[in-house]
Order: sequence, then structure tokens, then C-alpha cells
Amino acid sequence: MASVDGRDLVSELQAQVLALRHRVEELEKENERLCSQLSRCRCSKDGNIPSAGLFVENSSPTNCEPREKPGCQERSQQRAGRYVALKIMYFGQRFYGFASEAQMDPTIESEIFKALERTKLLIGTKEDSIYSRCGRTDKGVSSTGQVISLYLRSNLKDTGGYTKNHTTTLEVRGEIDYVRVLNKVLPGDIRVIGWCPVPTDFHSRFSCLSREYRYLFWKGNLDVSAMQQAAMKFIGEYDFRNFCKMDAANVNNYRRRITFFDISSLDRRSIDVDELWAVTIKGSAFLWHQVRCMVAVLFMVGHGFESPDVIDVLLDTKKTPRKPQYNMAPELPLILRFCEFEDLEFICSSEARRTLHEHLKNEVQRHMLQAAIFNEALSCLSTAGGHEFSLYSGQIFTCAFGKEESAGQSSEFSRKKKCHIPLLRRATERYFFMLVAASYDERRAKLDMKASRKS
Repeated sequence: MASVDGRDLVSELQAQVLALRHRVEELEKENERLCSQLSRCRCSKDGNIPSAGLFVENSSPTNCEPREKPGCQERSQQRAGRYVALKIMYFGQRFYGFASEAQMDPTIESEIFKALERTKLLIGTKEDSIYSRCGRTDKGVSSTGQVISLYLRSNLKDTGGYTKNHTTTLEVRGEIDYVRVLNKVLPGDIRVIGWCPVPTDFHSRFSCLSREYRYLFWKGNLDVSAMQQAAMKFIGEYDFRNFCKMDAANVNNYRRRITFFDISSLDRRSIDVDELWAVTIKGSAFLWHQVRCMVAVLFMVGHGFESPDVIDVLLDTKKTPRKPQYNMAPELPLILRFCEFEDLEFICSSEARRTLHEHLKNEVQRHMLQAAIFNEALSCLSTAGGHEFSLYSGQIFTCAFGKEESAGQSSEFSRKKKCHIPLLRRATERYFFMLVAASYDERRAKLDMKASRKS
């Protein structure tokens, strides 16, 4: 047991060392780029060097002259920039995830960079901006607290660099209102809700202390007490390889720490008096699809398909080295609610806050009007007995079958419960190049063998 823990610790430390090496390489490249830019700039001879957290881009020929053209009388204008973090809210229904690497449009990230280019806030290219993001949410997932960081144009030539003290009122007044400017050109389902100056060694992903997710669902006939009993088993540090989409090629450490797990009512009801509930999960970091996999198994417990003890068995990777096949919970009710950082206080001007509040209020009214139209359509439908049909009547999500059913159809529900295959008796997941089910160690060994053959 001690040797296994030792190997896990070594793997985790190796992963951290690798991440730090990549970050050092990024910083070295950025340092070379800035030094090269400074060496070509005549203002460096005069000691006019920007302070930490700010840099100057040569954008037009008025102030600064390259050394390669000593005879040129034109000078280029200095344009100041600063490294800032932006807090982003978005509603993911129409997007193919957050990251633009998905190679499908639209994504939240691609829309943000279109807005940055349109407002001329972006200095250089995306690569030049030392861009980083806190989380990479999937298609359909929303957020009220995503955080990104990058260099942006600034009105201030010199703020004396970044300090942990609060940004001064004078500095805020003189600075670009990033929230207001960007929200004018962003689509209605993406909004910047705050900005904050950060040091140049800040990284949205690696500087984050914790993330909080929330998953919404209608209670229906779910046994919430059984779900809560099962949820408590997730709190602590465990190997979550049976609760994620395994990426053996890029991830070698599946241990994550969950610090908070709660299932509670939001005191909101549907038209047939069904209750809206929420699963709230907080942890240091999360694996690919981890939240949706955990919620899917909790739904199985809530329907009575599985015992709460199934969580213990799936978290024990010695007893269950291969992940059973099961469907994830749907993506639309999932929200990245909050990303926690040390000493970050996001700024939003009163004007930008009023505009943002009015925009969200209008969106709520628009969706309530849309819901009223659907309710009007429902009222036109009736059963043979003259009873109104309700969209939410006893509606539940059946993870084992990926379908919805009416709680009134008890015989149908009982039949599906009998047909449910227990998780521990199911076939396990296969890797794309393996014909048989494989554990992480088996997948990793296969990848290493392929790499050695190529080399």
C-alpha cells in the first residue's frame, strides 16, 4: 500500500514538474521576444523602459525609431499594455465548448478574441498576449465565473507595476473600462463581468485555488437522501479515473481533491409543483467530464438503480481498475460557477454594472415570455379525460437509458428498473486502438510501446 501511495506521489510530482517546465519555457520565449523588441527601440537608450506588468508596443511611426534605420526621421507611437484577468459569464447552449481548439465554430473563446480584435484591445496576436484560461468547459456548458488572462491595451503608460494592494481609484478612472467596451461588441450570451490587474507570472489555470460547479435538476421521484449519502463519499482526495473520460495519452495522474459536495433545493418550482434542485461541487481541479460522470451515477442512486456504496467500489481502483460503460448526465444544466484566486478583486464600473444588470434582466424577461408561450401551447393539449398535460409532470432523467419517462407510468418504470444492468456487471470502456477493455496502466503501456517503436 505504501509503495502504491509512493508511486502516486511520484507521478503527481512529475506532472507538476512537467507543467512548471512548460511554464518556464513560455516565460523564456516571452522574455526573448520583449528583449528583442527593446533592443530595436531607441527609447531604451534613454532609459524609457516600461515597468513590471506593462509593456510597450511600437504601433505607428511617431515616437520610437528602430536601430536598423538610423537615417529615418519618423518615430513610432508607444502604446502601453498591461496584463489583466477578465471574469467571463456565458450561456453555452449554442457554443461548441469554450476552447477554440475544438475547430468548430462558434466557441466562446473565438467570440472573445473577435471582440478583442474589433475593439483594438488585443496587442499583437493571441500567442503574443500570453493568454491562459482557467477552465475548458464542454459544448453546452455555461459559466458565471470563468477567468482568462492576457495582455491588453492600456491608457496608462506606467502604473508602477503590479502590487497586491488594491488598484487605486485614480488608476481605475484613467484606465480603459474593459467591461463596458467589450460588452458592447460581444454577443448577448457572452458577457465580461469584471477585470483585475495581475502579475506577469499569473496563470489562469495554474494560479487557480479551486473551482466550483453547479448542476441543476428537477427532483421528480428521485431519492435525494440516498443521493446525499452517496455524494458525501466523494469528499476527499481520490483517484477519479472511473468518473471521467480517460485521456491516457495526456493525463497520468487521476487523483483529485473534492472539498465540498452538496445537494439542496433552490426553492423554485415548475408548473406542476416539481422542485428545482442543485448539485454543488467544489474542488482544486477536475478531470475531463468528471462532474457529469459523478452526477450520472448519483442519478442512478436516486432512482434506486444503484446503492450509495457503489461510489466506494468505483473509487477503489484496485477493485475496479476499468471504468464501467455508462452515459454521462446531459451538459446543458451544468454551470462553472466560480474560480477562486488569491488576492484577486475584480473591478466593474458602476456604468458597466448597470448596463450588465439591465441586459440580464431583459434576458430573464425574454425567456419567461418564451416559457409562457410554451405553457400556452400546453394548455391547448388535453388528455381524453380532460386533464391538462404538463411538460414537467413527474419528468425524470434515467441515466441507464438516457430517456425521460413519466412517474405516472409506474409499470414502465418498474420494467426499466428490472432491465437496468448494475454498473459493476457492465462491460468496461475500450480505448480507440484496443479491441478489448483496458485499464489506465494497460493503455499507458500500449502507448509507450507505440512510441518506442516509432523512435
